[in-house]
Amino acid sequence: MGNKMGCGEENMGSMSHMDESLTDDISRNAGVGDAAANQRDHRTDEQLSGIRQRQLSHVLYWRFFVNLALMLIDVAMFIIAGATVINLYHRQPMPLYAERFDFYFSLLAYLVLAAVIFAYCLRRAGVYHRHVMGDGHKLNSLLLLGTFECWLVLCAVSFILDLNIFFSTLTFIMVVAGVLVLISRMIIRKFILRSREKGGYAYGTVIVGSPDGIARTLKFLARRQQLNYRPVAVCPIRLNTKSGLVEPDHDAVAVNSAVNKSWGSPLPIMEYDEHTLADRVIAINAQTVMVADVLRRFSDNFNAFSLRMEALGLEIALVTSAADVSGHEIQVRAIQGTTVMTIRLAQFSPARKIMKRVFDIVVSAIAIVLSSPLMLGVAIAIKLDDHGPVLYKQERIGLYGKPFKIYKFRSMRVDADKMDAEVAAAAGQELGARFKLKNDPRVTKVGHFIRKTSLDELPQFFNSFLGTMSVVGPRPQRQYEVDEYNQVYATRLLVKPGITGPWQVSGRSDLTEEESQQLDVSYVQNWSVLGDIGYIFRTVGVMLNPKGAY
Repeated sequence: MGNKMGCGEENMGSMSHMDESLTDDISRNAGVGDAAANQRDHRTDEQLSGIRQRQLSHVLYWRFFVNLALMLIDVAMFIIAGATVINLYHRQPMPLYAERFDFYFSLLAYLVLAAVIFAYCLRRAGVYHRHVMGDGHKLNSLLLLGTFECWLVLCAVSFILDLNIFFSTLTFIMVVAGVLVLISRMIIRKFILRSREKGGYAYGTVIVGSPDGIARTLKFLARRQQLNYRPVAVCPIRLNTKSGLVEPDHDAVAVNSAVNKSWGSPLPIMEYDEHTLADRVIAINAQTVMVADVLRRFSDNFNAFSLRMEALGLEIALVTSAADVSGHEIQVRAIQGTTVMTIRLAQFSPARKIMKRVFDIVVSAIAIVLSSPLMLGVAIAIKLDDHGPVLYKQERIGLYGKPFKIYKFRSMRVDADKMDAEVAAAAGQELGARFKLKNDPRVTKVGHFIRKTSLDELPQFFNSFLGTMSVVGPRPQRQYEVDEYNQVYATRLLVKPGITGPWQVSGRSDLTEEESQQLDVSYVQNWSVLGDIGYIFRTVGVMLNPKGAY
């Protein structure tokens, strides 16, 4: 199951604070064996439309004031940053003067105008989207993008007006503003996540699928607090192989067992009925219907199902494969009476590949220069520890499955590779892609420290500089690990392996095999230079607070 979810229009969610009334509604409308759940709801179309309009009005009201508050905070942070920088930077002449048009700018007028532009650029970047509020990593990347765009716009405005604001002043203002907004959003995000634990700032969601699919989806949602979907009921279904139609799954024991195991507490069960399900979803104040499986994209069953839901204004969220084509650019053309749809991933264009290679060269060169004293210290410590070689060279599999030599600081005893099978057998594990020991007896004293802090990876910047690796990408693996790849996971070989990447910053060896695969395949689908910058910043945080490294 991938971690990409199809979303409807931005205004189709609402905050759920009515826990007691919602529970009562669910009990009345969603119980197994409840006769009312098996018959068509007697509400008229006008009544259902009225209920949905009230829900949407609540959404618009909530979203307006939340976004307004966030924008005002961002504007305030920018004004504080600008006033602080200009007052401390005494070289900057005041008031500001637009020489091209011969008029003066007061400091307050300039900061207010620039702050409005700042908020607009953040909005264009997607910072205020409802699915981003609680997602720290995504939010930070978008904040960086919006801040950079604002810096470009303000530079252009200064050029057009011939404004006497120094380039350094403007740059400092943007840096300080970005930091202040980042800090303020960290505080706001903690508040949002705490509220979501109590049921607030989340969207009531009914999960539709097989018992196994429902369990996987609930487990997925339980791990990701940044997603604002709050399960309020489940609707088990199955596919009738004879008719090809979707029908309810009446195995309540399997459903309840799957829900309790993956979610930790029971959830009401709604019986599937293609004609009344949408009505009953609205009746329990849910806003989203999340499809786990069974209903496959582009099938007649899914098309009919989604039409019924969307006709009443419900959002459809679809849990898809990590290799789904939803991230592709899609172009539809009519050629001699035949409709042809072409898809492509923009990041695999020659221009984007050149950008990534230039990025790798620049970042690797800077990292090699800055880390040289540190690498020298690590080399001396390894040599003094057991007098063995400092560097460790091993064959790994890279782009398109081609082998290359990776360089690391040696953290294990000499010839540790020859002991893989022996150590795995002693630990009761099989030698394969998931072979990893928390207390590997082959690791040296210095090795424990440099592994925990990721200092053993520093020589790989030479791999990145030479082009066999990238700064950011899926971690390089050995041939016996590659041999175990399934069809989807093998797509990770379509990009260069990285020094850091999604696996390294998301838990490393504490991740399950499924989670590791999702992260790597999703990276192949969605990589960008901006995203790579985000992974680099996250890597710094992981080095300061390492998790899953052993």
